[in-house]
Amino acid sequence: LLDPYVTVSVDQVRVGQTSTKQKTNKPTYNEEFSATVTDGHQIELSVFHDTPIGYDDFVANCTLCFQDLLRSSGPSDSFEGW
Repeated sequence: LLDPYVTVSVDQVRVGQTSTKQKTNKPTYNEEFSATVTDGHQIELSVFHDTPIGYDDFVANCTLCFQDLLRSSGPSDSFEGW
């Protein structure tokens, strides 16, 4: 079992991090982050395992392009509430 948390980055700049969930392979995060982004290109979600000693272990990541999100959500230029 992992002690996972997720980092949120926009164009390789970290804008948030979730809390760590203890001993689970199916964590649920109902957390909100707010960041003002001007001319952003991509958002990256990275999962890490919180280790007690040394560096945390990388588990997985996903990168989404803002342009792809705009195309899939309609003509809006806003991600408010996303």
